[in-house]
This record gives sequence, C-alpha cells and structure tokens, in this order.
Amino acid sequence: MWDESELVTKLTETFMHLSQRLSGFLSEGQSKVMSARLFDQLQKLLEDSYLLEHFNDIKEKLSSLLETSDNSSVANQVSDLSQRLVNIFEESQRSVSPPLFDLQTRFFTTIEEFQKQLDVMVKYDWDFDHYLEEDIPAVMDYIRSQSKPKDDKLFAIGHSMGGILLYGMLSKYGYEGRDPRLAAVVTLASSLDYTTSKSTLKMLLPLANPAQVLNVPVVPLGAMLSAAYPFTSSPPYVLSWLNNLISAEDMMDPELLKKLVLNNFCTISAKLLLQLTTTLREGGLRDRSGTFFYKEHLPKITTPVLAFAGDHDLICPPEAVYETVKFIPENMVTYKVVGQPGGPHYAHYDLVGGRLAVEEIYPRIIEFLSCND
Repeated sequence: MWDESELVTKLTETFMHLSQRLSGFLSEGQSKVMSARLFDQLQKLLEDSYLLEHFNDIKEKLSSLLETSDNSSVANQVSDLSQRLVNIFEESQRSVSPPLFDLQTRFFTTIEEFQKQLDVMVKYDWDFDHYLEEDIPAVMDYIRSQSKPKDDKLFAIGHSMGGILLYGMLSKYGYEGRDPRLAAVVTLASSLDYTTSKSTLKMLLPLANPAQVLNVPVVPLGAMLSAAYPFTSSPPYVLSWLNNLISAEDMMDPELLKKLVLNNFCTISAKLLLQLTTTLREGGLRDRSGTFFYKEHLPKITTPVLAFAGDHDLICPPEAVYETVKFIPENMVTYKVVGQPGGPHYAHYDLVGGRLAVEEIYPRIIEFLSCND
C-alpha cells in the first residue's frame, strides 16, 4: 500500500511550487512549461487507464489554479485536488491492467524528476545583469571593508567575462553619472562586441538557441569539456584543435592545461548564456531588457583602462578587443596586443596562465596600476 499522507504532501508541495512561481524565480512562461511537462508525464502513465478522464478534469483545474496570482487563497484548493489525484492513482493501483502494475514506482519517479528540474531552475536562475548589479558591488564593498583604501577606490583586473563585467560597470555608471570608485581597470581578452571578429564564441550559438527554444535552465559546459578532454590530449587527437582555444602551443604547462580544462569550467545558467550571445549581434552586449547597449556609453568613462589582447586569441581576437576600446576616450585607455610574429603567441588563457605571463604581462599591469595609484 502507498503512504497516502506522503503522496499528498509531495503532490501538494509540487503544485504549490508552481503556483507560487518558486518564490519569484520562475517566469509565467516557465511555470506554464514546467507544469505542462509534469502533466504530460503523468498523463502518459494513465493513457491506457479508464481513469484518464478523471485525471484530465483535475489537470484542467490545477492549470487554472496555476494562473492565479493570489497563491495564499488557492492553497486549500491545491491540497484538495492533490488528494483527489492521489485517489485516482490508488484506484488505478487496484487495476489488474499490466501497464499499470508498476504505476506507483513510475509515479514517484516522475514527481521526483520534476522536483529536480524545478530545483535546478531555481539554482541557476541568473543572467549577466545579476552579476553586474548584485555580485560585483557586494564583492567590492567587502574588499573595501577589509582594505579600507584612503580614497575609497579600488583597482580591478578582469579576464574574459571578468573584463566584460568591468566594461559593463564603467558603462552603466557613466550613463547614470555615478562614480564607480575604481582608480584604474585592467582587462584581458575582453570585449562587449565580437561582431567584427572571427571569434569562436559563435560556437556557443548552437547551445544557446536550443536552450531558448526548450526553456532549459542550464548548459553543462564544464561536463561537456571534461568529456571532450581525452579526445584533445590522447591519440587520435580528434579534438586537439580545442586546445588552441585555451592556450597557444608550448605556452602553458601540460598539467596546468589539464587542470584548467577539468576544473575551471562549470555549468552555465542558460539566461547568462543567452544574454552573452548579444555580444555577437549588432550593437554588442545589451541588458536583459534588450534596450541598453553597454558599448554606447563607453565614451562617458573617466577611469583609466589598460586593455590586453592576445595575438592568437581565437575566443576574443584583437579585433574584438579593439571594437570595444575604440569607444573609450583616448586619454583614458591603453590598448596592447601581446605576442610576436615569430612567437611566442598568446591564446585566450595564456594572458593569465601562460608560462611567459609572469614576465611579460604582470609587470605591465603592476606598472599601470602604480601610475594610477
């Protein structure tokens, strides 16, 4: 026999998660999609049962409740419908129909898998603007509280998306007429607009488009790269070209490169990925509303910027870096491409982890920051 109270509780909590929009994390469209998926899965479990008609009646009522904005007023109704749904499954359990023999196990599995989907959607529900508006200010406030700078200003160094965030911050603050309280900024391999270059970031588009169409919350980039690593570093080296995206030949210690690939990349919020793909469209990166173009407000920057580009960077080529820095006032920016025609060359991560970075990159950063201290 089933533990009815446990099942009622599980159902009620699941449907109330939907009706409450997961405390505001889920958009209306997401909650509709997620509830539709759950209903479809449950309906398949009963498609050969004479109880399907009763389930459809309850599904319609639950769907209606999920449209209600006053969630507190529908709690009792959700609980009641959950109990009625339990009754349907209990009645089906007494059926001798072979397809329903293991209905209990499949039903619990369906509910648990659905709950995991909701948890993942909540956990990874952020975009670029969340980083910019919440995380960066929190980090800077903490550093100020610990270092207590006399002029209340900090130095900031950002690589790749870290630099994009710094550009975004300077742009936003310049537009709003606010002081970013940064004495100087260094960016490495960063740009707000990749349209004028042959950036391999365009490879992300095949990941972003399905994520948008299917309304999935995450893109497991870290797992994908970890799975691909053996094919980049072992015979027959079918994916060895991926290494060039990270480091130029002989520029990074092999063990460091391995650790970087296996540990540095992680699961990405689909919302973050979708917003970053605007860097590949005309006008460059924009905010989540799609109306604020960060590049347009770079001329308002009053903070000195040192921008590095790697000569063999396939992810953020020098052309992409220049497409951003050319909008910054000339007296506020220093643009530097590192790497020599005959070598050594710098790929995307060589600017921070290459064997020559300590000799060629770091001293220039220190000198620049010292001059603006």
